[in-house]
Amino acid sequence: MTLRTRTAAAAVLAVGAGLALTASPAAAVSTDVVISQVYGGGGNSGATYTNDFVQLDNRGTGPVDLTGWSVQYASAAGTTWQVTPLSGSIAAGGHHLVQEAAGAGGSTPLPAPDTTGSIALSATNGKVALVTSATALGCGATCAAASGVRDFIGYGTAGDFEGAAAPGLSNTTADIRGSAPDTDNNAADFTAGTPDPQSSSSSPPPPPPTVAIHDIQGATHRSPYAGKAVSTSGVVTAVAGTGYWIQDPQPDADPATSEALHVFTGAKPAVAAGDAVTASGTVAEFRPGGAATNLSTTELDSPHATVTATGIAPPAPVRVGPGGLVAPALPRTDSPGDIESSATFDPSGNALDFYESLEGMLVEVDDAVAVGPTNQFGELPVIPGGTAAPRTNRGGVLYSYANPNTARLILADTLAPVPAANVGDTLPGPVAGVLDYNFANWMLDVLATPTVHAGGLAAQSTRHARPLELAIATYNVQNLAPTDPQAKFDRLAAGLVHNLAAPDIVSLEEIQDNSGAVDDGTVAANATLDKLVSAVSAAGGPAYRYREIDPVNDTTGGQPGGNIRVAFLFRTDRGLSFVDRAGGDATTPVGVRRLHGRAELTLSPGLIDPTNPAWSTSRRPLAAEFRFWGREVIVIGNHFNSKGGDQPLMGRYQPPARASETQRHQQAQAVRGFVDQIRAADRNAAVVLLGDLNDFEFSPTADILVGDGYLTDLPRTLPPGERYSYVFEGNSQVLDHILVSAPLTRAPYEYDVVHINSEFADQTSDHEPQVVRFPLFPLGWLYP
Repeated sequence: MTLRTRTAAAAVLAVGAGLALTASPAAAVSTDVVISQVYGGGGNSGATYTNDFVQLDNRGTGPVDLTGWSVQYASAAGTTWQVTPLSGSIAAGGHHLVQEAAGAGGSTPLPAPDTTGSIALSATNGKVALVTSATALGCGATCAAASGVRDFIGYGTAGDFEGAAAPGLSNTTADIRGSAPDTDNNAADFTAGTPDPQSSSSSPPPPPPTVAIHDIQGATHRSPYAGKAVSTSGVVTAVAGTGYWIQDPQPDADPATSEALHVFTGAKPAVAAGDAVTASGTVAEFRPGGAATNLSTTELDSPHATVTATGIAPPAPVRVGPGGLVAPALPRTDSPGDIESSATFDPSGNALDFYESLEGMLVEVDDAVAVGPTNQFGELPVIPGGTAAPRTNRGGVLYSYANPNTARLILADTLAPVPAANVGDTLPGPVAGVLDYNFANWMLDVLATPTVHAGGLAAQSTRHARPLELAIATYNVQNLAPTDPQAKFDRLAAGLVHNLAAPDIVSLEEIQDNSGAVDDGTVAANATLDKLVSAVSAAGGPAYRYREIDPVNDTTGGQPGGNIRVAFLFRTDRGLSFVDRAGGDATTPVGVRRLHGRAELTLSPGLIDPTNPAWSTSRRPLAAEFRFWGREVIVIGNHFNSKGGDQPLMGRYQPPARASETQRHQQAQAVRGFVDQIRAADRNAAVVLLGDLNDFEFSPTADILVGDGYLTDLPRTLPPGERYSYVFEGNSQVLDHILVSAPLTRAPYEYDVVHINSEFADQTSDHEPQVVRFPLFPLGWLYP
């Protein structure tokens, strides 16, 4: 199971009410005694303090005996460790100040230290270790994970550290550990700041105020108590690998405030579902993935918890969907901006506010319907049974700007496995879980694996082309490389032969180079295509040939090192031939010329305007000329700029900005401009423009290509329930297109999106192939 959430997966099981006090090695996160401050500028000219110091804090819930332990220091590249022995005990929540060497400068003496040593720490770069013995370390220059090392910090240019080095120090700055639990990453755990030494005799902080969970959450996206220490209580509803959720069994009357809170421990919590807990800590807003466009979730960090009772029944889940609370629409499009700073919080009229008001609470959906397949991360998009939504003919939900499917929740496997399911499968009865937010989606972390009733969805097949029909298809084969398992090639081949009925021409997107996702300078893709062609033959298909143009290394975007590109497969056993015109390469543009009243390409295959900035870190369109029973057809394979970088649909900024559209619009203009050159040379030219355009049939990108109507976007001709080639997080949508020039629409062509992938948990690619068939006679391709 792959984990995509901050709280690693774990069952909702009792793990004991006691809180562990045993020390762990530095290679594991430290739940009690940690190095909390390091200052090496003591006594230097302009220094704040007269002495260097190392401060230890006990963030556990019980005292820890330091007798026999030591603080040790080595230079940034040093292998010899100096030792200051420790003794005594450090109380829970207490400090232990280790005073080190003094200098002639400094303006302020340290508070009365708990331990006095004589080590002169570097004021800029060095290494400090907390060791559970008083023997000098013998591990040389790599000691962060050595036996006996309890905690470790490398700062500045130190060559040894946990994760990554902490900031360098100065005469006026110390490295100071934040309030969050230890992560074993010095760069994440420490920041440089004004030194603030604390010893065991320092005045203890005042006890935090007791605040109800609904007041911590507030009727807002960000807690009014963020950054403040509080104490609160609730019943543990679920336990995960690095935290747990508590919910108040006595809610207030305000439906806008959540009654639940995530408690982040950073390690396996010592509580169980059903425990009543009083917990104190610092309220924080955690932004999943660190992405500024994601919403934040409220949590309690650096917690100290006490179990006050066990075996308490959790609150009943809140039902979401018909018969319960129904998610409203997304925020108005006339009030864009940061929803977290909005002055309005309206759970009854804003889907993001609605789910925020239930954040962390036990929620259930009844008789849910799968509207996307279970993915590789154990996530399954569903809508509650009976939800009114524009549906596909096969059980999905159609996405549009006006209908973004706010009823959709993603079942996640944080707490229990999520079963494999396909679009249209049902989950009878209630499915309960904790409402969480991650990866720009509202997730339901299921408490138990739900039952799935198969909906009987079957893969589709299209018919074979008749003898005088030309069949042209497009298929994004999802980063196909020779390093992929043979099974992927075999399944793609079976789809091409049996489901797509072996089209005459296939535009393939995401063909990787011969070394796959290894950035070694390889750009040739013959091994990839040879392996696919062989698999097609083994599946009983025709002996396909292929054409493509190798790109300039690392210029096409996609998976680093993969050098994805468009390629054509074509068969020659049905009256089709490829018109080869030499000279096409990664930087030479293909042109159009008129010969004997017809348009022909100057290069075949050739790339359209390959140095145009519109193709920066994107795939160049591949144009080629074919001849079918003596009739010419120009085919342009495309793979436009992806939607990566767009703001998420259920994210912090509303309405979400679609920044990636700008480049796709430029790409569409370049391709349509090339088509217009063909049209100018021959108004009766047969042109097929196809591929993964990474945009919807109702998008401005498609509008630019259609233009004055000379090109027909075939997805727009389908009934609404059939307009999709991709299912993204439960939203069915068109990303792949076939557009044809006006002369090809004079005859009764047939167009088919063949659903074999996007709706199925066991998919070969995430895109659907599609095919169009044109009759050669009697009305098809007319010439003057």
